[in-house]
Amino acid sequence: MIRLLRVELTRLRWRRAVVLLVLAAVVVPLLIAAVTAWDTRPLSEADLASAQQQLERDTETARAEVEDCVAAPEDWGMSADGPALRQECEEMMLPQLDWYAVRQELDLRTQLDETVVAVVMVVALLMMLVGATFAGHDWTSGSMSNQLLVQPRRGRVWAAKAIAVTATAALVGAVVGAAYWTFLYGLARWRDLPVSGAVVGDGYEQVLRGAVVVAGAALAGYLLTMLFRSTIATLGVLIGVALLGGMLIALLGIPTPEQWQPGANLAAIVRNGTEVYVEVPESCYSGNPGTGPGIAPGCDDIRDLSAARGLTYYGVLALATAALSLASFRRRDVP
Repeated sequence: MIRLLRVELTRLRWRRAVVLLVLAAVVVPLLIAAVTAWDTRPLSEADLASAQQQLERDTETARAEVEDCVAAPEDWGMSADGPALRQECEEMMLPQLDWYAVRQELDLRTQLDETVVAVVMVVALLMMLVGATFAGHDWTSGSMSNQLLVQPRRGRVWAAKAIAVTATAALVGAVVGAAYWTFLYGLARWRDLPVSGAVVGDGYEQVLRGAVVVAGAALAGYLLTMLFRSTIATLGVLIGVALLGGMLIALLGIPTPEQWQPGANLAAIVRNGTEVYVEVPESCYSGNPGTGPGIAPGCDDIRDLSAARGLTYYGVLALATAALSLASFRRRDVP
C-alpha cells in the first residue's frame, strides 16, 4: 500500500493541471494579503494633508448652513432659546477632520471572520478541482485500465488515490493558511498594533480547521469524479448544489432549515461555531408588550451551530459519497 501511495503522489505531483491549481492556491492568497495590507495601511502625511484641504473646502460651504440654523433653529430641530445655539449649530453642520481621514485599521480578530475565511474558501475550491481533475484524467485518458493491470485490487487503488489527494490538499491548506495568518500577525506587529496572544492562537486553530475543510473539499471532488467518471459531471453537480442546494432544503419543509444549509455548516467548521437565524412562531410577535423574538420561551430567532455539528453534517455526506464511489469503482467495468 505504501508503494502504491508513493506512485499516486508522484503522479499527482507531475500532473500539469494539478501544479497550476496548487500555484493558484498560493498566488490568490498572496493577492488577498497584498490588498489587505494596502487597504489597512496607516494614513500618511499626504493623506492627512489631502483630508485637511477637503475639510477646509467643505467648511466654507457649511458656513451658510450654520447661519441658516442660527436664523431658524426650529427648522433644524433645535430650540431658539438654547444658551449656546451657534455652538450647537456648528457642531451639527461643520465637518470634522476624522470624517475624511478615515481608514480601517488592521484588526486580526476582524480578519479571522473575513479574509482568513476567504482564503480557506478559495484554497478549498481550487483543491476540489485538484481532486476532480486528478481522477478525471485517469478516466478520460483510459489509463485507469492500465493501472488496474499493475494493481488489480481496486479497493487499494481507490484508497491510495483518495489518500494522496486528501493529504496533499491538507498540506497545501495548512501551509498556505499558516503563511497568510503569520503574515497578518507580522504586519500587525510591524505597525505596532496591539495584538493579544489569544487572537493569535485562535488564528492558528482556525488555520487547522481550514486545512480540514480544504482536505474535505479535495476528497469530495475525487469521490464524485470516481463515481461519475467525468470531471464535467462533477463540476455540474457541485455547481447545482451551490446554486440550488439551499433552495431545495428550504422547499422540503424541514424544521429550522437554516441549520441544514451547506454554507452555514461550512462556516461553523471554519469559525469554530456560528449563529444562524431561524423562523419563530407568529405568536412570538403578538401578546403582551415586550414579547418578541429572543424574549419569550421558544421565540429565540438565533441558533448556535457548533463546529461538531458542521463536521457531522459533512462527515455523513462524505461517508455516503465514499460508499457509493467505492462500490461503483469495484463493480462497474473499467474501459
